[in-house]
Amino acid sequence: MRDEAQRLGLTVQWGPRRAILRELGTLGSFVARTLCGPPDPAKFRREAERILATAECELGWMYEATDPSGLPGTIRYSIWSERLKCPPCGRAATFWDASVRREPARINSTMTCPHCSRRSSVRDSPRVTKRERDPLTGDTITSRARKPVWLYGSTGTRDWSRPIVPSDRSLIAQIAKVPLPDSIPCTPIPWGDLYRSGYHQGITHLHNFYTRRNLVVFATLWKLAETSSLRDALRFWLLSYNASHGTIMTRVVAKKGQRDLVVTSAQPGVLYVSGLPVEKNLFAGLRRKLDTIHAAFALTRRAERLVEVQKGSSLITDLPDQSIDYVFTDPPFGGNIPYAEVNFVNEAWLGDCTDARDEVTISRVQRKSVIEYETLMAQAFRELGRILKDDARATVVFHSSASKVWNALGRAYVAAGFRIELASILEKTQGSFKQVTTDGAVKGDPTLLLRKQQGPRARSAQAVIPLVKKLLERARDSGDDIERTPQRLYSRFINHFLTRQQVVPLDADEFYQLIAHGSLRPDAGPSIEQ
Repeated sequence: MRDEAQRLGLTVQWGPRRAILRELGTLGSFVARTLCGPPDPAKFRREAERILATAECELGWMYEATDPSGLPGTIRYSIWSERLKCPPCGRAATFWDASVRREPARINSTMTCPHCSRRSSVRDSPRVTKRERDPLTGDTITSRARKPVWLYGSTGTRDWSRPIVPSDRSLIAQIAKVPLPDSIPCTPIPWGDLYRSGYHQGITHLHNFYTRRNLVVFATLWKLAETSSLRDALRFWLLSYNASHGTIMTRVVAKKGQRDLVVTSAQPGVLYVSGLPVEKNLFAGLRRKLDTIHAAFALTRRAERLVEVQKGSSLITDLPDQSIDYVFTDPPFGGNIPYAEVNFVNEAWLGDCTDARDEVTISRVQRKSVIEYETLMAQAFRELGRILKDDARATVVFHSSASKVWNALGRAYVAAGFRIELASILEKTQGSFKQVTTDGAVKGDPTLLLRKQQGPRARSAQAVIPLVKKLLERARDSGDDIERTPQRLYSRFINHFLTRQQVVPLDADEFYQLIAHGSLRPDAGPSIEQ
C-alpha cells in the first residue's frame, strides 16, 4: 500500500485501521477474529507442534506402510475407488481398474470391463453400493462402495508408489476397530442446492465425509486443541486444512503430459466427491500447513489496527445512524456459491452452523428467486444508507455472468437511495474457481463506488452494437492484452450501463457470442465494420 501510494504521488496520513467487520457466516467471522487477533507466532508454533507430536505418538501407526522393496515407510496419500457394474455382463470392477491409466495419466469416460472386455460409458454404469450400520447415528445407511487401490508413500527422502497389498487392507481392518473419539460432532448435513443423489448417496452427517482413519486422527487433534490456551488459533490451523484436504472430497486429476495422476484439493465452491477420492496423511499435511499459518500470524500481528468483528446479518445492525465513514462490501453474487452449505464441513466442527435465513442468495432449496435476492439486497443497502454519513461512500465489488443479477443489484442500490459515482475493475491476482473454469465467466470484478444521493433519471440505453464497437476500439488502443479479453470487455460493458442506471441488456455468454462474430472480434483489425 505504501509503495502504491508513492507511485501515484498521493499524500497519505497513515495510522491504525479502525474498522468493523460484519459477517453473517460462522466460518467467515471466526477466520476474521483469528487473523485480526493473532497469537504470538512462536507460542502458536510450539503449541501446534506439541499437539501434533502427542497425536502422532498415539496414532502415527495408522499411516505406516512398507515400500515396494519391503522396507518400512510412511503413507503420503492413498487413492480410493468407486466400484462399477459392467452393464453387459453385470460383474463389478473398480473405476480404477476399468477406466484409469498411468504413464501417461488418463481417466477415461468409458470403462473397459476386466471380465468381459466390453466397453461402456462410466456415466451409464451402475455403482456398487453397500449397506452398513453408521457407528455414530446407529442408522443403517446405503452408500457407494469404495476401496483403496493405490498408495503413495515415502521412505526417508525417497518417494514411491505401489498398488494396495494385503498388509494395507489389514491396517484398515485394524483401524476400523479403534473407538471413535467423543469430539466428533454427530451433525446432520443441511443439504440444499449442492446435493446430488449420486455421489452424495449415504452422506447424511458430517462424519460421512471422512475415511475412518482421517476421522479418528482429525478428531483427536481437535480434542487436543480444545483444551489449549491457544484454542482458536489451533482450530483455525486445523480447519485451514480440513475441508480442502482432510475429507473424501480431495481428489486426483489427469493433466496433459503427466506420467501420473496429480493429487489436488477439494473442488472449491461445491461439495463434490469424485469417483477417485484421496485420503491424505493428515500429520504430514498439517505440518506443512503450519509454516503458512505461522507466517500469517507473524504478518497480521505486526499490523496496527482497531478492528471489531461482528457475526450477524447486514440486513439490520445495531450501529448508530450516520456513524460510518466508509463501507467496503463484497456481497454474494446471486446464486454463484451457496456459502452456508459449502462452509458446513468446517462450521460443524465449530459447533455453530450459519443461519441461512438472512443469506442474500438465489437458491431453489431456500425458495429465493432473483426477486427475493433483490429484496434482501435492497434491505442491506438501506441499512448501509442508514449507518453511512451523508458525505460518505461505499465500494461494492461484484461479479456475475447473468444480466438479471446485475439488474437486480442496480435496482437494489437505487431503491436504497444510492447512485454510482465511479466504476472500475478489481484485478485479482488469482480468480475464483468459477471465474477460471466456468464458460461465460467474467474476468476481474467490476467495482462500484456509491454515494448517498438520488441520481439523475436513467438515460435511454445506448445501442448495443455501437457501444461494443467503441469498447473494442478503446481496448485495442490501450495496448493492454487483458483489456482485449472478452471477459474484461464484458466487465467494461456492465460498468457502462450501471453508471447510467440502465438495464444491462446481455448475459456474458450472449456478449461473447456477439464479439466473436466476424469483425467484432477483439483482435480484429484497426477498423470495425457493421
